[in-house]
Amino acid sequence: MIVYAVSVGQGILAISPIPGGERDYAGDITHIIAWKPSIVMSLVTEAELVSAGATGLWRTLSDTGTRWEHLPIHDFGVPDAEFEEAWPEVSSSARRALTGGGRVLVHCRGGCGRSGMVALRLMIEMGEAADDALNRLRQVRPCAVETDAQMAWALAAKREPAVFLRHED
Repeated sequence: MIVYAVSVGQGILAISPIPGGERDYAGDITHIIAWKPSIVMSLVTEAELVSAGATGLWRTLSDTGTRWEHLPIHDFGVPDAEFEEAWPEVSSSARRALTGGGRVLVHCRGGCGRSGMVALRLMIEMGEAADDALNRLRQVRPCAVETDAQMAWALAAKREPAVFLRHED
């Protein structure tokens, strides 16, 4: 399993395929746990979790102290009303983790469209310019954000003012 990571705030934001997607669930979980994410966002449906053999993902992550958020989106889709209702709180937690130096992992089935869409949205919400954020994300994962509808959802983010730190010698 590859974790495609970019620095955001003081932390690290990453996207990846679903654990078990290549039939090595145990190895993928070991890799994720070693990466030490504060939060893992699963954007896959329940059927995709079952197909990958990842139905126990939430329990495994919770047992290691990682917060697990399940926000299912259909493949090539965009968030529905239930996702939109949960998003402000989930986004706030992820942004706090990133600001504090934590790690946030977002995964979908292939680690491209849905996870790229949500990662881009978080990057913009953290204060990055949309074009810069997309370029940085696609430098590590060229397939990030696959459809026009996904791009539109990500770009609808309310951009927080960028935080500039003054370093004095």
